[in-house]
Amino acid sequence: MFLKTNKSEFFRQERGSALVYILIAIALLAALTVTFMEPSSQQTSSQGSMRVVTAVDSQVNLIRPAIQECQLLHRAGDKSIDNSSSGTDPDAQRNLPIKPNSSHYSSATIGPTSGRLVKDIRCPGDPGGNDENHVHIFKGSSGKFLPPPPELFEDWQYYNGVDGVFFWTQTNKTDGFIQTALQKLDEKFSECEADIIDARSGAQDLDSSSPAEVECASGFTCFRVRVTMKPSAVYNGDSDNDESSCP
Repeated sequence: MFLKTNKSEFFRQERGSALVYILIAIALLAALTVTFMEPSSQQTSSQGSMRVVTAVDSQVNLIRPAIQECQLLHRAGDKSIDNSSSGTDPDAQRNLPIKPNSSHYSSATIGPTSGRLVKDIRCPGDPGGNDENHVHIFKGSSGKFLPPPPELFEDWQYYNGVDGVFFWTQTNKTDGFIQTALQKLDEKFSECEADIIDARSGAQDLDSSSPAEVECASGFTCFRVRVTMKPSAVYNGDSDNDESSCP
């Protein structure tokens, strides 16, 4: 009887010890899982950030030279563009593309667009003289094609007015790596050349006109690149205080 009691107690202790070991094993497995998952998550975020930087930067390096080439090849531009304060394109530079939705194109064979997308901009002075039928920069006839906007971002938009010439893209996506990517992009450019506009809490004006002609829409973050800049330029993207002397 005594031996039987000792055996029962022994087996209970063994079962208890086995349960402790199982619980320890589960805890160790959970810790290992977290350890292996964290680097993977960080790696995924890093890869996502790098994709954004590469895609946006490559398109900037396609768009800006195409705009500048128009100015170099057709220095006189189109002098019939009305850039007076009450004209179709107030303070616009006549030898750089004007907004594609300008009423200047009302008499052109291809009329104004409904928006101001970069993919629709045209080159003043091509064809020569003061002809309003400006040739599209990013169409088959030019041999230049603008790819779809970078993943997670919207189409590039364009401005030519009182603050100079610039183009921008925007996103309302909340992926954590986007803000990191935009900061990396900003660092690739010289001071005052590009900026990040945080409009997630409310729309932000992008130019100094009253009322503003263009804005970074509420709920979005915008990345803007300048081609030319005038003294009136609005610099509201100085989130890291490295562009306090702009313009």
